[in-house]
Amino acid sequence: MITGLAALTLHRFSSAPPLTALERIDVLVPRTRRLRSTGWVRVVRTPESPEPVELTGVPVAPVARAVADAVSGLSDAETVRRLLTEAVRGGHCEPGAVVRELSRARLLTRSHVVDAVDALLAEGRSLSEDRLYAMVREFALPDPLWNVDLRLPGGPHLGGVDAYWPDQAVAVELDTRAPRQDEDALWSEYTRKREHLERLGITVVHLTPRKLREAMDQQATVVRTALMAAPDRQPPAYVVVLPR
Repeated sequence: MITGLAALTLHRFSSAPPLTALERIDVLVPRTRRLRSTGWVRVVRTPESPEPVELTGVPVAPVARAVADAVSGLSDAETVRRLLTEAVRGGHCEPGAVVRELSRARLLTRSHVVDAVDALLAEGRSLSEDRLYAMVREFALPDPLWNVDLRLPGGPHLGGVDAYWPDQAVAVELDTRAPRQDEDALWSEYTRKREHLERLGITVVHLTPRKLREAMDQQATVVRTALMAAPDRQPPAYVVVLPR
């Protein structure tokens, strides 16, 4: 399947050059195939092939994989940043998918790639927050307190949440973990915080950027159900709510 910059051009990336401007076209092949690069075709071997997407009648690597294969041959920081940003801002894929592919390709040791990833994750979180605001507005949910820290009175910090309805003791948290971090350790931290809040009687609704993008109506129903169920639960502990 076609990968790298040629694949991104076929995915209609404005930041990728036209096919006629490319010196070579990268073709992803299984590692066991006995094929060699020739002319303007460069063979890129892989132990695991992703599921291709058919574009213009040819198999093309999915965006996250094509971005990683393109970045592996780029040294210009601005070009790398534009490709990563368009992948997310253009709605092609979530930041996590891109970062996982970059990590798999061992590209996160390059400083210009790390800088672009930091910008990418910030971009992805901003988009997810915008979708969360839109969900509350479009599905007529009660207005929450946005981006707050929760604390016990005179006690420890309980953690920050992206939205909180104090009257119903319902919190929403966006999962925008950076995949290049220690996922197990970070997930354990998420879990500990959630369990602590729920022991205090606070319902935590965990949303992912993908769920917000692909099924916003379903996520709005989940939040609405949690809000409506509040009167049936035991009264929550009193917590202090502070701006984050």
